[in-house]
Amino acid sequence: MEKFDVIVVGAGTAGCLAAKTLAEKGLKTCLVENKNKELIGDKICGDALGEHHLKTLGLEKPKGGELETRIEGIRIFSPNEETVFTIAHEDFVGYLLNRKLFGQWLLRKAIDEGVTLLDSTKFLNPVIREGFISGVIIKDSDGLRVKLESEAVVDASGFLGMVRRKLPEAMNIEQIIENDDVEACYREVRQLKQETENTKYCDIYLNQKVTPGGYTWIFPKPGAQVNVGLGVCMSKKFPNPKTQLYNHILNRPMFKESTLLTGGAWFDPTRRPLDNMVGNGVVITGDAASLVNPIHGGGIGPSMLSGFYAGNVISEALEQGKPTQAALWNYNKLYMSSYGKKQASLDIFRLFLIKSSDSDLNYGMHCKLLTEDDILKAGLGDEFHLNISEKAKRVFRGIKRMRFLNKLRVTIKMMRELQTHYDTYPKTPEKFDEWRLETKALIKDARSKLID
Repeated sequence: MEKFDVIVVGAGTAGCLAAKTLAEKGLKTCLVENKNKELIGDKICGDALGEHHLKTLGLEKPKGGELETRIEGIRIFSPNEETVFTIAHEDFVGYLLNRKLFGQWLLRKAIDEGVTLLDSTKFLNPVIREGFISGVIIKDSDGLRVKLESEAVVDASGFLGMVRRKLPEAMNIEQIIENDDVEACYREVRQLKQETENTKYCDIYLNQKVTPGGYTWIFPKPGAQVNVGLGVCMSKKFPNPKTQLYNHILNRPMFKESTLLTGGAWFDPTRRPLDNMVGNGVVITGDAASLVNPIHGGGIGPSMLSGFYAGNVISEALEQGKPTQAALWNYNKLYMSSYGKKQASLDIFRLFLIKSSDSDLNYGMHCKLLTEDDILKAGLGDEFHLNISEKAKRVFRGIKRMRFLNKLRVTIKMMRELQTHYDTYPKTPEKFDEWRLETKALIKDARSKLID
């Protein structure tokens, strides 16, 4: 039976960063991945990465074709497409990735630091001993059931949260993500007949009839290719995203005579982070911890950040002794203070958008109830105020419009309240239950005022 200091389940962006960081600290690290090594990084994804994430993590820009297209910002289209918000800021500047090459680049970084990769290996169960996660049971590439021991385990297994779902309830880690907090997505990479006019911006289209609770994206790629897809909230009887894409998007003139290069479906957890992401001997990262921006669904950057934090915190905990929940708790604090509180406030804004009609969104964007600067501040997690012109007040004087306007006011107020609450995230596990009760109360209040 082989023993490691740390086992990381999943070789995605979070897993590779966690493994690399752990190995850099001198820890014997194993990376368990269901895919064959050559397929790691090949994932259905929006493929966008903000340049600032590389800077934050101290990573140089890869130069082997991993970064396909430089993006100068995003454009958000109203449902009738008559109003366009252009948001250009360093946090929204970045790249469209060759997702497979980027994944392979991260994997090489981990392996170069001495990480042991077990590819074509299926995770089966965590090993639980005296309330601690102390290893994993796997099915290796030969189909044999094998037990691997470790001091700690990182769940980087993606949306399915393979480790998270099998943890003891006593660890106070959510096991199930509700469908209302998940988007079903379908994406294709298509070869166009000619290059599009837009080669600098990621385009996002709001339309409740086409993408209820979600949006459509059209992202430029080199060589007259585009990454096009859409996501819909999995609430109640949601439409099939592939059907929606073919019926409403691929019939646009730009896609005439285009050819399909690759396509596929996946799921995005578009909500606040798990309230707690650590237990005795275990840390949850990336999509497994719901670390995805609730508005645009981007998860590559937050996943990398979480892997980096996980590696550092686990290393510190092992230096001090045993990786107890208390010893790993700083992982929660680091993520909540840097990205989690922004993600939580955007979860409130998501609830507002889900129940906003196309008519209201058209009016709201046209009359600049929310400006490009407001959207930028919301996306950065900064505080902003609703400044309504006299013209906009006249437009919204009708009962329906005033209801929308009041919901927008409530949304902004509750976004601020939730961010303030996240600033009080407990420093130790002892006060967590009290904090989580208040979190649930705030989210329940937001749902009652914005959705129910």
